[in-house]
Amino acid sequence: MKLKPRAEEDFFRLLCVMSTAFVLGILGLIIATVVWRGLPALNFAMLTQIPKGGYYLGQEGGILNAIVGSLCLAGGATLLGFVLSLPIAIYLQLYKPKTRLAELVRLVLDILWGVPSIVYGAFGFIILLWLGVRASLLGGIIALALLELPIMVRGMDEAIGMVPPTLKETSFALGATKYETAFKVLVRQTSPGILTAVLLAFGRGIGDAASVLFTAGYTDRLPSSLFRPVASLPLAVFFQLNTPYPAVQDRAYASALVLTFIILILSIISRRLTGRFTSQIIR
Repeated sequence: MKLKPRAEEDFFRLLCVMSTAFVLGILGLIIATVVWRGLPALNFAMLTQIPKGGYYLGQEGGILNAIVGSLCLAGGATLLGFVLSLPIAIYLQLYKPKTRLAELVRLVLDILWGVPSIVYGAFGFIILLWLGVRASLLGGIIALALLELPIMVRGMDEAIGMVPPTLKETSFALGATKYETAFKVLVRQTSPGILTAVLLAFGRGIGDAASVLFTAGYTDRLPSSLFRPVASLPLAVFFQLNTPYPAVQDRAYASALVLTFIILILSIISRRLTGRFTSQIIR
């Protein structure tokens, strides 16, 4: 029996509300669990100290090494990924628009986006062995950059693709080259979308554990060289949860809370920057 238009509207509105409530409820449950278990264990010493002897047995120390290591890994990978991603996105939209090559590249990027991060870690580990390099900050940066690359390229590609063709045609009509059009028109017009793609990739990188498990290793020391192992917050959570000591397990939730807080701060900053850049866009 076919529903009346009014009944259909009410049904789909109810479905949308229920779906939204379900997603928000799951998110709220995750955050509440992390805060409930992690906040009592979080203190100033934990944020400002590196693990000391017996830390994983419940004694003194902190996760400063993992915080700094995660920022170095994700920051380096995002910078490397950005340097590679922006030219690819511009090439797809300005130099090879609507061609079979562009569609093939997009298909490959979509496939790479769906590849499990453990595969990137295994691939990076094989490359490190082939080069004779041990697990290090550099290895983790390369593995995370490969992980973030398809996310950034596809995000930038979609953002640049939303620029009206007339704007590009106007730029060419005024005598601008493709290079000038790309960086003085397209990048400026799509800066909010580009920034969103970068921060989305950074969030994926800073929260990933599998790709850095084999390539970055883990250490209780602060990062001191590109060629030495480095700690990360996801692995700190993993190792602390694997201990049989409840106090250390609570520290794992505290580490997860710190990681969540970092991503929250990044989201707020991206909102502010996006609003500022949006005011410069020609409409």
